[in-house]
Amino acid sequence: MNKPKSDIKANTAQYEMQALIKPTGFREYDARWWFGNPESDKPSEINLYGVQTLGASLGTLIHELGIEPKIVVGHDYRSYSLSIKQALIVGLMSSGIEVSDIGLALSPTAYFAQFALDVPCVAMVTASHNTNGWTGVKMGVEKPLTFGPKEMRRLKEIALSGKAISRSGGGYKFIDDVAALYMRDLAKDIKIKRKLKVVAACGNGTAGFFAPHVLDKIGVEVIPVQCDLDHSFPNYNPNPEDMKMLHAMRGAVESYGADLAVGFDGDGDRCGVVDNEGEEIFADKVGVMLARDLSAEFENAQFVADVKSTGLYATDPVLIANGAKTDYWKTGHSYIKRRSKEIGALVGFEKSGHYFFNAPIGRGYDDGILSAIAILQMLDRNPDKSMADLRRALPKTWGSPTMSPYCDDETKYGVVDKVIAEYQEAHKNGDKLLGQKIRDINTVNGVRITLEDGTWGLVRASSNTPNLVVVVESPTSEANKTNMFREIEARLAKYEEIGDYDQKI
Repeated sequence: MNKPKSDIKANTAQYEMQALIKPTGFREYDARWWFGNPESDKPSEINLYGVQTLGASLGTLIHELGIEPKIVVGHDYRSYSLSIKQALIVGLMSSGIEVSDIGLALSPTAYFAQFALDVPCVAMVTASHNTNGWTGVKMGVEKPLTFGPKEMRRLKEIALSGKAISRSGGGYKFIDDVAALYMRDLAKDIKIKRKLKVVAACGNGTAGFFAPHVLDKIGVEVIPVQCDLDHSFPNYNPNPEDMKMLHAMRGAVESYGADLAVGFDGDGDRCGVVDNEGEEIFADKVGVMLARDLSAEFENAQFVADVKSTGLYATDPVLIANGAKTDYWKTGHSYIKRRSKEIGALVGFEKSGHYFFNAPIGRGYDDGILSAIAILQMLDRNPDKSMADLRRALPKTWGSPTMSPYCDDETKYGVVDKVIAEYQEAHKNGDKLLGQKIRDINTVNGVRITLEDGTWGLVRASSNTPNLVVVVESPTSEANKTNMFREIEARLAKYEEIGDYDQKI
């Protein structure tokens, strides 16, 4: 196989004859590229021959790892995802892989299919919550895990060097009942006894085909909001961290007098929550509520949380009294999923809304609908309390949304390294921020700076998009939260590589 190029222009003969793959699309634990859309003049980072090369390279890696050459493949609801998947399948078959195509799917539907069909590998075509024009693939060869940096580095090496190996033995079959099996599995043996009115917000993304049906089957009154599939995403991008989606969820709760709203991202592996009073609850706080509830059910429960998450997992008096323990780990669905399995955690929580329920609740992969079910079961076990009551019962902290200033993929890690060095030097010199000494510097994933009063801020490179990630929280005041952001904002403003923020506080 010829080496792919990284600089082929669309609407040329070469684009129709040669594989295009921009190297930066190979990220820490999955792959994301700008494929293009008619409204943008941004150049494509991959073409269909490039996707075919990716499939052949993935197949080659599967053989190299000694894994049974069988794979589940699905695609999300974007106008171009089916064609991306078909190109990927051609490449997989050319490298001797037997493909089970499950059609339109959520990422957790594809993970479920690995178990239901007893197939070891998975490749889910999705750009998750990214805007239209993006595409990508989430991959794994060991259920329920997905690739980490080691596998992604090797995949990148095979693809970009043109070392994919053609083999016989490839095959294709379409499995047309996996979506129904998946939905029945989620609803099996679950019945919510409490009368609950639930807004299901899907942003016209793939979850609209799945979530309302499952929630109806478990016995709640479902109010579907933007659940009609529309790959133009006419209302807002399906991302439960995005304030547009959260505000729409809040409006629906207020209009319908609902008990809560649950919102799902583009591939259905994340869940966001708005409570009965219209309060947008960040996913790490919902995770603390779930940890409280589950640690009362499961003695000495072990949890995992990512470094973007609230400090309450370690300091909450209820969790401490219940004997629960939480391990803070690297941000990223692949990292938290793997860490949860390694240490036998009951649940792994990410601030972004990825929750990983292990046995006896789940199979270890992230599933937004299963997360919604767990939240509803928590309310069922607390029949005299609303979602807002459970929120107010947590110790008060002031936290920010996840903010994402633009920073090109080629430069973002270098910028973060410089920011880490700055804060380490400030800590070493005894400098004060917000009039306080720096209590701790955590560099497991970017840099998390904690001050004397517990106020903290995080700067890291996004694993999936050309952005940095900024999060701040204070257990003492709204002012300290805002001032911590202003400190980080001013420091980042010195770097010309950093562009506009998607949102600020």
